[in-house]
Amino acid sequence: MAKGFFRKFSKQFFILCNIIVAILFLLGCYAYLFNPTYFWFVGFLTLGAPYILLVLIGFILFWLFAKKKLMLISFITILLAIKPIAKIIPLRFSKAFDIQKSATNVRIMSWNVDNFMLLENKKNPELKAEMLNLINKYNPDIACFQEMVAADTFVDLNNEYYRKYAFYPLLGFDSALNFKYNFYSYNPKNDFARQQHFGVIIFSKYPIINKKTISIYPHDYNSIFQYADIVKEKDTIRVFNIHLQSLRFSAENLKFIDDAKSSAEIDIEKSRNIISKLKVGFLKRQKQSNTIKKEIVQSPYPVIICGDFNDVPNSYAYNCIGTNLQSAFEEKGSGFGRTFSGISPTLRIDNIFVSTAYNVNQYTCIQKKISDHFPIISDIGFKN
Repeated sequence: MAKGFFRKFSKQFFILCNIIVAILFLLGCYAYLFNPTYFWFVGFLTLGAPYILLVLIGFILFWLFAKKKLMLISFITILLAIKPIAKIIPLRFSKAFDIQKSATNVRIMSWNVDNFMLLENKKNPELKAEMLNLINKYNPDIACFQEMVAADTFVDLNNEYYRKYAFYPLLGFDSALNFKYNFYSYNPKNDFARQQHFGVIIFSKYPIINKKTISIYPHDYNSIFQYADIVKEKDTIRVFNIHLQSLRFSAENLKFIDDAKSSAEIDIEKSRNIISKLKVGFLKRQKQSNTIKKEIVQSPYPVIICGDFNDVPNSYAYNCIGTNLQSAFEEKGSGFGRTFSGISPTLRIDNIFVSTAYNVNQYTCIQKKISDHFPIISDIGFKN
């Protein structure tokens, strides 16, 4: 009698657990349908969706030996989420990236360059050179960098004040990378010192005929984005370079996250601090992505969107900006496509989107840890 009761209770318990996991997974996959203003907490499930998927697969294996019919709970859940799953993990094999680009293609690079390792320059000056060499190796026609630091006005490098901080003049990047044109956007409040700015930049080998910096409240670094109208032969492209609200995790936050992976202890105060920063990020990225989308829709030209989204493919921001556009990764990428080197191997937070007027012909993510982000590159060409 007791044995039968325990068996029945265990079965119902595992069914309930499976259903709860299935609901959490669907919420995580379709979180972009929920307005973060009211449902910001759903954003946490977007980050955990790949791991919840593993739990669902675990349930499939469990029911395979316990009660095969109940495998349907997880199977049906996965089928219902097949479209967002394909955004997170495209179901294709990886293909080698051809460094030799076609003359008919435009090669786009997006990279959060982490200040070109400015703060490491004195100890490790080779890091900046390594980054520049990598860029030149792939030879992009258009490059969008986030967290760029440079002086866009004349800087006297003989001045002891500037030598002390090893500042980088923008002209040096132009010549080192063989770009003829650039457009640098920044908020002077975030300067390292005087003319040494911190912002986002578009480099181009083709003429820039129009450009605009857009700043929205509260006008801090992540509230600035830019676009430039670039002409290649008879075609005009509007290129957006964006950097959505960062998580602003401190070194202590990142250490706590790493330690938590191997520890059963929970520090409530530190956890609360991380949750608060995540919540702020979800809310700010919603406003930023809505503003950016309005500008995209108003563009008279086909668009290319590059940037550090600081959010995953099943998030509100990703889907708001990417609606009616092609993701270069979804078209030609494979696996998780990780672009951020820390915290989790599932974080693809840097993206290139293009108008449907283009073919996405190639995509790669260069997983070489110089910056804390990996550079992403795509070759695109007009369909007609």
